[in-house]
Amino acid sequence: MNAPPTFESFLLFDGEKKILKELDTKVPNAAIFTINKEDHTLGNMIRNQLLKDPAVIFAGYKIPHPLEHKFVLRIQTNSSECAPQDVLSNAITDLISELSLFEERFRDSLREKREGLE
Repeated sequence: MNAPPTFESFLLFDGEKKILKELDTKVPNAAIFTINKEDHTLGNMIRNQLLKDPAVIFAGYKIPHPLEHKFVLRIQTNSSECAPQDVLSNAITDLISELSLFEERFRDSLREKREGLE
C-alpha cells in the first residue's frame, strides 16, 4: 500500500513546530498561521470561534493538500490594537472553556441517565 505511515499524521518530528506565524504583507492587520498535524475538525472549530469576536474582520482556513496533515488559517482584525495572534489565543482559550463545559454537561447527563435506570 502506498499510504504514508499512520504516525506521521500526528507526530511532530525534530525541528517541526506546531504553529507557524507569517504576517500577511498584502492586507493590514492580518496574519497567516500554519497549524501542523491537525485537520478540518480543529480548523473549523477555531474559525467559528474567531468569527464570534467583533474584532475579527475575516477568518478562514484551508487544507493545502489532503495528504499533508496541516491547515492554513488566515485572520484579519479591524485595528492594529487587536493583533491576529492575540485574537487567535483568545479564541483558543474560549474554545477550551466551551468544550470543558460541554464535557461537564455531557457527563452530568450520563450520570442522570444511569441513576434513572437504577
